[in-house]
Amino acid sequence: MTRRRARESVDLFEQAARATGRTCGVDEAGRGPLAGPVVAAAVILDPSRPIPGLADSKVLSAERREALAIVIRESSLACAVAEASVEEIDHLNILQATLLAMRRAVDALGVRPEYALIDGNQMPRLSIPGRAIVAGDASEPCISAASILAKTARDAMMHTFDVQHPGYGFARHMGYATPEHLASLARLGPCSLHRRSFAPVRTRLAAYFTTSDADHVGR
Repeated sequence: MTRRRARESVDLFEQAARATGRTCGVDEAGRGPLAGPVVAAAVILDPSRPIPGLADSKVLSAERREALAIVIRESSLACAVAEASVEEIDHLNILQATLLAMRRAVDALGVRPEYALIDGNQMPRLSIPGRAIVAGDASEPCISAASILAKTARDAMMHTFDVQHPGYGFARHMGYATPEHLASLARLGPCSLHRRSFAPVRTRLAAYFTTSDADHVGR
């Protein structure tokens, strides 16, 4: 089969899967932060219950995301959220941990999808066919819904971590490398939520060992 015919065959399969209403969108939140897990969500929308206002979570206000997350959970055929831990991120690398979280989210769906649309340019290993779409969270409603669920779920986790690990400001910056976060990291050193494989954390960790302050790490 030629490459063109193979592509046409995939297109036809995707069209058939879309027609059944059993296509899931998959997206993640938290690839870039210095701390916390990476979270993925998978959503199968109900064609009979369209949700107005779906968009890439990054262009929505926090209040709008929270409101849409409620509607998505109530109106979708199935949805699931999964994560890969800080330890898995450090062991596997952030890309592989992200793909792992995506696979876990798809596997956790209560309704088995027939096809998956993945935000980005990499496909996780799934038991169903699918396609990766760059900027899919801005063009595919099911991926937009997954983006919103992943973002709101991870933000909720970071608010909890803010209470458990005071002083870092996790509820404000969600673990991203903001000036506030970098300043608190320099002042307090890394905690158990920080990704040791990320350069700013690794550098600070090395500094703590150099200054014999390793007992402060992992609080």
